[in-house]
Amino acid sequence: MRVVIAGAHGQVARRLGRLLAAGGHSVAGIVRNPDHRTDLESDGVEPVVLDLEQASVDDVAAVVSGADAVVFAAGAGPGSGAARKQTVDRDAALLLADAAERAGVRPYLLVSSIGVEQARQGTPPGMDPVFAAYLQAKLAAEDRILPRPGLDTTIVRPGGLTDDPGTGRVTLAHGVERGTVPRDDVAAVLAEVLTAGKWGEVVELVSGDTPIAEAVATLP
Repeated sequence: MRVVIAGAHGQVARRLGRLLAAGGHSVAGIVRNPDHRTDLESDGVEPVVLDLEQASVDDVAAVVSGADAVVFAAGAGPGSGAARKQTVDRDAALLLADAAERAGVRPYLLVSSIGVEQARQGTPPGMDPVFAAYLQAKLAAEDRILPRPGLDTTIVRPGGLTDDPGTGRVTLAHGVERGTVPRDDVAAVLAEVLTAGKWGEVVELVSGDTPIAEAVATLP
């Protein structure tokens, strides 16, 4: 496959890029910072320097043209304010969807977050407003991308991310309770979704007892 990853220098995204490249797939990674090119090249990923907060649909469509799938793994990141949750976590995800549609690339894998449904009613009592803005941005992206007839979208909502070594075993289903999951296992699940071609799903992901390949294979 040829896969284009938006936000390719993120911690989960780099793990995913390495896994796909090691599996013989062609991977292009969109990054904003040109200093990140060397890291991606060392991972076996082709770097594409493009600021998704400034790029046009045509700019991104030119990058994803000919791809077999696109992955949105970008995020404004810790320390960013509520405004950038909208411009990155929501708007950049929508931009990638627009570009994929324009380029005729149907498979779209959106990395979201467990707990986004809490944001439907505004900011839950006691929740940090910036974190609530993050969940609201992710939810808005989900709601506006999943129904698109021109895309085959799968949404993976990981739990709290850790740097613990991956176990290769997860719980992957809709309606899963909050929990944590190593970034290694998130990347492995994303890679398996891509290679297995499991599209049209919305699932939560936390650590569990089911081997990753089996968990992905049992998705409807």
